[in-house]
Amino acid sequence: MNIFTIIILAAILVDFVLEIVSNRLNLKALSTELPDEFEGVYDEETYAKSQEYTRVNTRFGFLTGTFDLILLLVFWFAGGFNWLDQWARSFDLGVIGTGLIFIGALIIGKTIIDLPFNIYSTFVIEERFGFNKTTPKTFAIDRLKGLLLGAVIGLPLLAGIIAFFEYGGSWAWVYAWLAVTAFSLIMQYVAPTWIMPLFNKFEPLGDEELRKAIENYAEKVDFPLQEIYVMDGSKRSSKSNAFFTGFGKNKRIALFDTLIENHTKEELVAVLAHEIGHYKKKHIVKNMAISILHTGVMFALLSIFLKVPALFNAFYMEEMSVYAGLLFFGMLYSPIETILGIGMQKLSRTHEFEADHYAVTTIQQPEEMVNVLKKLSKDNLSNLTPHPFYVFLNYSHPPVLKRIEAIRGQRKQTK
Repeated sequence: MNIFTIIILAAILVDFVLEIVSNRLNLKALSTELPDEFEGVYDEETYAKSQEYTRVNTRFGFLTGTFDLILLLVFWFAGGFNWLDQWARSFDLGVIGTGLIFIGALIIGKTIIDLPFNIYSTFVIEERFGFNKTTPKTFAIDRLKGLLLGAVIGLPLLAGIIAFFEYGGSWAWVYAWLAVTAFSLIMQYVAPTWIMPLFNKFEPLGDEELRKAIENYAEKVDFPLQEIYVMDGSKRSSKSNAFFTGFGKNKRIALFDTLIENHTKEELVAVLAHEIGHYKKKHIVKNMAISILHTGVMFALLSIFLKVPALFNAFYMEEMSVYAGLLFFGMLYSPIETILGIGMQKLSRTHEFEADHYAVTTIQQPEEMVNVLKKLSKDNLSNLTPHPFYVFLNYSHPPVLKRIEAIRGQRKQTK
C-alpha cells in the first residue's frame, strides 16, 4: 500500500464519515415544534410529513452511500481497474479509442448499478410523499436521452482531452484548459435552446396579466428581458422551482408550471426578481470565472501526476495511461475538491442572500418574497430546522428561516 493508496483511501473514508456525522446531527436537529414563523402555513400533519421526508431520504442516502463505498473498495482492491484496462486494450483501438471504452464502460456500469436505486427513489419514496409524476416511459426515455447526450457531447470532449495530454507535450494542460473552457461557454449558450427542450417543453408565458406585471418590473430594473418561459415541471414532479440560465440572446428565465399554479401574481414577480438579482449581481459570471480558474489549476496538477507511476501502482495497473490517470487523479484530488466544494456552497449561500436582498428592495411588496419562501418550503416538504454542520457541508441555499430573518432585517433597515 503506497502513499497514494493511503491518501485516496483516507479521503474516501473521511468523506463518508463526515456524511454520516452530518446526517445524524441533521436528524437530531429535527424539532417536533413548528417554528413560529410558519404558524398558519403548515398544519400538524404536513409538518410531520416534512420531517418524515427528511428521515426517509437520509436513511436511503446512507444505504446508497454505503453500497457505493463497498462497491468501489471491492472493485479497486480486487484489481478491477486493471482488468477493465486490459479488456479495453484488447480491442487494439489506440490510446483514444481504448480510453473511451475504459471510461465509457465505467459510466455505463455505474448507470446500470444505480438504476434500481433511482427507480426506488422515484417510484417509491417520491411517490409515497406525493411528488412523483414521472411515468415509467418518461423515466426510461430520460435515461436513454442522458446516455445518448453523454455519447454525442461527452465522448468527443473526453477524446480531445486524452489527445491533448497524449500528444500535446508540456503545454497539453493549457490546450485542454482552453478547449474545456470554450466547450463550457458554448454549452451555456446552446443548452437553453437545444438541450433542455429535449427533456422538457418550454412555452412562452401565456398569462397576459402576469406577463405584463413581469415586464413592468423588468423595465423598472432595466433588465433586458427576452422571453419568459413556462416549463412543464409537473411532467416529473409536483415540486416547484424557477431558474435563470444561458447568456446573451439565449438567456432564459423559466418558471415551473407547478410554481405558477401555486402562487399569486405578486409572489411570482418576487420569484423573478430573485432570479434577476442573480443576473444583476453577476453571480453567473462570477461562478463561471471561478470554474474556469479551477479547471486550469486542476489540469496543471493533472499534467504532473500523469507521469507518476506510484499513482497507477495504487490501483494495481500494469500500464500507465492518460485515460486511467484522469480517473485516478480525480480520486486523488477529491480532498481538495471537497474543500473547494464547501467554499462554493458558502459562496452560493451568500449569492442567495444577495439575490433575496435585491428582490425585496426592488419589488413593491417585499413581504411577497417571504410568502414565496414559506409556500415553497411547504410544497417541497423542506427541512425547516437543518443542523448548521449539515448546512455547512451540503446546502447551496441558506435555510429558509435564515433567509426570512435576513429579509425582515433588511426591511427594518430600509424603513
